[in-house]
Amino acid sequence: MSSQELADFLRRRREDLRPEDVPAEATLPPSRRARRTPGLRREEVAALAQVSVSYYERLEQARAPRPSPQVLSALATALQLTEAERDHLARVAGQVLPAENDGAPEHVPEDARQLLGRLDGIPAYIVNDRQDIVAWNAAAAALITDFSRLTPDERNLTRISTRFRGTLCTGAPGSEPDFSQQVAAQLRAASVRYPTDNVLAELINEFATHDPDFASSWRNHAVRSMPSVRKNLHHPRLGELEIDRHTLSLPGSGFSLVMYTAEAGSPSAAALKSL
Repeated sequence: MSSQELADFLRRRREDLRPEDVPAEATLPPSRRARRTPGLRREEVAALAQVSVSYYERLEQARAPRPSPQVLSALATALQLTEAERDHLARVAGQVLPAENDGAPEHVPEDARQLLGRLDGIPAYIVNDRQDIVAWNAAAAALITDFSRLTPDERNLTRISTRFRGTLCTGAPGSEPDFSQQVAAQLRAASVRYPTDNVLAELINEFATHDPDFASSWRNHAVRSMPSVRKNLHHPRLGELEIDRHTLSLPGSGFSLVMYTAEAGSPSAAALKSL
């Protein structure tokens, strides 16, 4: 259990909630104090979760003993956590055992490789929990870069995005922070699953240093997945493309499948078919 990470996560999610977000059937305790910040107060979360105010305060101060599964469930409901956030809460509270190995999985399941090969004409690749690209199809290499020419260390999704930022792939207008937030969420979950993975820790420090959006999402404990992100791509042969990046978790493994598509009938869709 990471008491400090649990405390910080609870505080961040409490500050994200507004009184108007609380269901109408729930009753917040009265207070004579003026609300100085927009988020819920500690005593309000304690009331919603039906725990004592002093206990909840100790949780946010990293001074409380490990909460029971029942308390965690009540807190998750009070804070209106998503499925991913509930899982993260359980992990930082020590209710879910870390993965047995101390790093990202190395061997891509054969059925995942077969699926990748069947995505004819759809650029796709497979990443592990560290966001290392471990397998790809020809369309992905034609769209982004020849991954085989990169060293294993360079073949990391965020490192590639940093390398080509402004020259190959950028966020669509209004969605620039989305990619960094998605990566932060994925690496945050991985860091709890693999707490002794030093390579992962070094990657997180590297990304936080070079990407302000990643650093902000990391500090805010962003763990909500973003399965789809729109991006603009400047391809040397195909020109300007507007594409959607989809991420699908592969059940029973530490891998995800990433695919690039475009709106049906659009010039970008026609360009992708020519890869």
